[in-house]
Amino acid sequence: MFYQLYEMNHAALQPVRAYADAVKLFCSNPLNPLSTTPWGRSVAAAAELFERTTRRYGKPAFALPHTTVDGRVVAVEEKVVWSRPFCNLLHFERDLPAARRPDPRLLIVAPMSGHYATLLRGTVEAMLPHADVYITDWADARMVPLSQGRFDLDDYVDYVIDMLHALGPDTHVMAVCQPSVPVLAAVALMEARGDAFAPASMTLMGGPIDTRRNPTAVNLLAGEKGTDWFRDNVVMQVPWPAPGFARDVYPGFLQLSGFMGMNLDRHLIAHKDFFMHLVKNDGDGADKHRDFYDEYLAVMDLTAEFYLETVDTVFVRHLLPTGRMMHRGNPVDPAAIRNVALLTVEGENDDISGIGQTQAAHDLCVNIPDNMRQHYMQPKVGHYGVFNGSRFRAEIAPRILDFMARNACRQQTRPKPRLVRTKA
Repeated sequence: MFYQLYEMNHAALQPVRAYADAVKLFCSNPLNPLSTTPWGRSVAAAAELFERTTRRYGKPAFALPHTTVDGRVVAVEEKVVWSRPFCNLLHFERDLPAARRPDPRLLIVAPMSGHYATLLRGTVEAMLPHADVYITDWADARMVPLSQGRFDLDDYVDYVIDMLHALGPDTHVMAVCQPSVPVLAAVALMEARGDAFAPASMTLMGGPIDTRRNPTAVNLLAGEKGTDWFRDNVVMQVPWPAPGFARDVYPGFLQLSGFMGMNLDRHLIAHKDFFMHLVKNDGDGADKHRDFYDEYLAVMDLTAEFYLETVDTVFVRHLLPTGRMMHRGNPVDPAAIRNVALLTVEGENDDISGIGQTQAAHDLCVNIPDNMRQHYMQPKVGHYGVFNGSRFRAEIAPRILDFMARNACRQQTRPKPRLVRTKA
């Protein structure tokens, strides 16, 4: 009943939020003399802070209408080019001359861990000038009716394989955080089958390939509690009237509570600073806070079967690094990867995936030639900084693009592949 109580509490506060919003508009209206006084700005700031901390944040938009290619600003159109009940594949189509040499095709697999794919807006924005970018837009499980069936870790791997098939050969794939394990599994399965559409390169960023190395608080919690504890304590049914009514899920608000609890003091200070920015009429500081938390506080539910299988496979039993991971009865063997180049990226201060956890992929993919593998550890960044921010744009993104360029034509030298038909 906890999910239902959460929904009831949200509904009960709706009138108070509406009142707080009205107070904020009244006290910040330029026609109101109080809006120019510290008292008026303090009341407006308190009202906005209350409204923002009690609202439900909807799915943000990517809002990337243009980019710069070859020194020229070009329009970008966001299109859905592949669709399944639990995911849409978005293509950021750039308005480029037909005669221009095509850029490398990049599939960004966004994490399905509570936040929407728009958390990678900065990643997409940094890659757009140099690559033909696609990204997985995972669905909120509370919005998917039960009639659409289940979605588990095997389905996730199948989705990745199907998307690579849809995009064609010589595609590069980038997995950010959580999808590092299913993407590595998908590539291993494709290579083992001699799949013609295995990617040219695979970039794994801040991913939990082997969480036994330098375990973080997140890793230790999962190991101590075990899968049964999570099944008994965090799996809930979607309440009515959401489209996914009665579906078993891991609610996004629980995931968000865990994220915020890890750095609660930092979030409290950020909200205090936001209040002071509003009182001092510092619009820039307030806007930066809004932009960040509009994204950070927008969360989605995960299907219970996917969440529990991920916890069990990655954090409790460590099936991939111990060679015991299976996909629909078939073993997942990273040693089967021979023709897909591998780049791993980690952050020095990552408190979600510790140093060495992503690099472990190199120890599993033993048959990738040395000239087709690379590891990079970015100093002075945490988990978020691995795929976003100034250091990502200046230091990490150029390395990824260079790695893709050096491995773009590997398909031409591969043994003759065969086409493998997937379930979908």
